[in-house]
Amino acid sequence: MIGTVAHYVCVRTETVDLYSEGARLRGFLHRPDAAAGRLPFIVQGPGWLGLADAKLYVPYHQAFTDAGFAVLIFDYRGFGESEGDRGFISPTWQLEDWRNAIAYMRSRSDMDAERGAIFGSGGTGGGNAVLVAAAEPEMRATISQVPVADGRDWLRRMRSTEAEWTDFVARVDADRRQRAATGNGALVHPRDDIMIQTAERRSSSVKADVDSRIPTAVPLSCAQGVIDYRPIDVAPRVRGLMIVAVDPDAVTPTDHAKALYEKSATPKKLVMQRGTTHYAAYKQYASEVIPMMVEWLGQLVVEGGKPARAAEEVIVGETQAAERTPA
Repeated sequence: MIGTVAHYVCVRTETVDLYSEGARLRGFLHRPDAAAGRLPFIVQGPGWLGLADAKLYVPYHQAFTDAGFAVLIFDYRGFGESEGDRGFISPTWQLEDWRNAIAYMRSRSDMDAERGAIFGSGGTGGGNAVLVAAAEPEMRATISQVPVADGRDWLRRMRSTEAEWTDFVARVDADRRQRAATGNGALVHPRDDIMIQTAERRSSSVKADVDSRIPTAVPLSCAQGVIDYRPIDVAPRVRGLMIVAVDPDAVTPTDHAKALYEKSATPKKLVMQRGTTHYAAYKQYASEVIPMMVEWLGQLVVEGGKPARAAEEVIVGETQAAERTPA
């Protein structure tokens, strides 16, 4: 039955091409192999420096297809097998790409255009999901995992001192002046000079299958798009939002997730994972969190109804799914 968890149905994966502002995007469409009729669907864009074929996403896609959904995940412009300026990181472009991916799914005769959802995971992946939900209010539900709510605050917290942050902003400004005067700007490593890797990220193998395929040099000008990044501003326009966060999180601040939850409209749900870390949580609590995601999508997308509680907070980990329900 659509919207409930089955047990490892066969999945058919189709490589698809779609277009975003003239650029061809490569995507992977996962669907239950035996499915018939028009399917409810989920559209996912990767997280920060992520790729569509990352193994990290496989358990989520399996669970969603088990529950009867089709899932489209695509590479942003300039990444993976998609066209575009290689490695250029633009949240504005990514939002356009995501909206065009939704339009593509709605154009297909085998998809139910009225029953769509959004899933984004990992920093800007989670933040982008909120931006897309605000821009596409007809989508019935959104899941945002470990999101960034404010790009300037995110990048600032990665610098250990105020002097480091001031120097970074000065470099971005100087690069703008240089590009205006000469047409050329600096190239930097996206994980070391825009985002700053945590010790856990350096030692983690959770993204080992894609790490060798992401750009190691991107324009410093990309930093401005992240500095201006503000999913928090559109959160009041988003309803049907489920946020999955880690407490504490050294990569995407926990209070970003809380702020998005607090500002979004009902129905909404916050799942807080404790006793873990940003990267460890993906596997550590998958057996508890992924079924919650499936249930959320089933209630809002398939059934078209509302959860029993308009606003709900669930803690996973130290207190083993103890629940607090605001009035």
